Amino acid sequence: MISRITGRLLRWSEDWVELEVGPLCYQVLVPESTRVRIQQRQGEQITLYTLQYLEGNPAQGRLQPRLLGFTSEAEREFFDLFCSVDGVGARKALRAMSRPVKDIATAIAEKDPKWLTSLPGIGASTADRIVAKLHRKMARFALLVSTGEQLDMDQQQRDLALEGLEALVSLGHSESEARRLVQKALSARRKPKTVDDLLLLVYQQQKP
Repeated sequence: MISRITGRLLRWSEDWVELEVGPLCYQVLVPESTRVRIQQRQGEQITLYTLQYLEGNPAQGRLQPRLLGFTSEAEREFFDLFCSVDGVGARKALRAMSRPVKDIATAIAEKDPKWLTSLPGIGASTADRIVAKLHRKMARFALLVSTGEQLDMDQQQRDLALEGLEALVSLGHSESEARRLVQKALSARRKPKTVDDLLLLVYQQQKP
């Protein structure tokens, strides 16, 4: 399976980009939020984190392999979860991801199906199913993926951020306030190594 592809951005359309990789040219389907971020880099080398799926009707023997691309592993993971909801296939998920992942994840985490219906192709019943299945799994995406900028974190840092978020919520903070505090702490020059370090840094940053 192709999990990552790096090549020169040749051209783009509404829902795909073409990357030149050596003598080969790959067409990669992308959500609008990804395309908007990379379309100004035409002619440059870019990297997309990819998934593959087969599109078509297997009963008719018409299956076509497709490559899907995202600008971070976190976005790719979010897409995978989004597609796990009944009634949300790959094409619908790509179309719905017209807004930054952070915004969509925040709406799901805060159980706001009305906001989700503003996304292309997402009706009220689908929005309700998305919230019901995914709202407990969205905290790290709402925290770690920011508009126009991806935070470069390894798995250990992601786990630390999620543990810190859960700790703050257990102390009485709302999820949105906890996300803000953890985001601010993780952006500090001194990087926390443990949950205790993270909470101490949050406390110090709250001092007048």
